[in-house]
Amino acid sequence: MDTAQTTAAPQPTATAATKWSIDPAHTSVTFGVRHMMVSTVRGEFQKVTGTVTWDPAQPEATTIEASLDVASINTREAQRDAHLKSADFLDVEKYPTIEFRSRGVGRSMAGGVEIVGELTIHGTTRVITLQVEGPTAEYKNPWGQTVMGASAKTTIKRSDFGMTWNTVLEAGGLLVGDDISIQLDVELRREQ
Repeated sequence: MDTAQTTAAPQPTATAATKWSIDPAHTSVTFGVRHMMVSTVRGEFQKVTGTVTWDPAQPEATTIEASLDVASINTREAQRDAHLKSADFLDVEKYPTIEFRSRGVGRSMAGGVEIVGELTIHGTTRVITLQVEGPTAEYKNPWGQTVMGASAKTTIKRSDFGMTWNTVLEAGGLLVGDDISIQLDVELRREQ
């Protein structure tokens, strides 16, 4: 008599992927760049929108699309902000948004999460890598919305995006550094 047991083939499980919206009131997109080789000027983009599709069981399938309103740049100095919006830098009239679209998610050598994606600034698209902390656990806020958050950082070169305006200082060196450090602190609301 044959005593071998038969087992059913594994059944595909339903995806637990959910769509989340970036909460602009609780999200910050900040940057820093060297000024005159002596200090770091920091600023932010005050208007950000976007969505994230996230499945904790399959984090590698995460997708992100985000957009920054370039005119919302704020470095706490109106004259500098106007110059940054001009054709010398971001050229807000021609390129009103900065766009990010993820291409993949993986683990870094240090064990953290990396998101690789396409960043479009000033009409030029480059692949960048974000080093991510999070996401946090999901919580219900006092208004009944399910929220979670994450932080990320990267460094880009503005010259890679066609922004090469500069002035040579009398003592040597350049007025504006090429490296731009970017910090993202994002709160997400689950869509119903």
